[in-house]
Amino acid sequence: MTPADYECALARIPKWMLGLAVIGAAVAAQRAGVSGAAGFAVGAWAAWLNLRLVERAVNRIVRLAAASEPGAIRKGSGFRIFAQFAVFATLAFVILKFTGFNLKAALLGFLVCPAAAVLEIVYELFTAI
Repeated sequence: MTPADYECALARIPKWMLGLAVIGAAVAAQRAGVSGAAGFAVGAWAAWLNLRLVERAVNRIVRLAAASEPGAIRKGSGFRIFAQFAVFATLAFVILKFTGFNLKAALLGFLVCPAAAVLEIVYELFTAI
């Protein structure tokens, strides 16, 4: 695989996530009503946001590791990445705790990212044949 292939695969994962989110929200609406559909949608949105945060963090770490000058790495870079994840986790907890969203549906919605990654793997296996 070339780096361009990895970029294409990474670009397809949000599309897989969107498809899974729509299907999952419809199933959650059928099983748990509006609260379930909204919970699943919020979980899927949080999964997408988490994917973007992880992608940005990894890109930043790679950029810092590739810096040729020892002074190019700023102090506090790691703390900034940690702080972003801590704020994300806190906001997710507050949203789920103090709203009427179905918690189980939201947690299932958060799993659309790993499910999308598995679908991408299966897609790559079948297109490589």
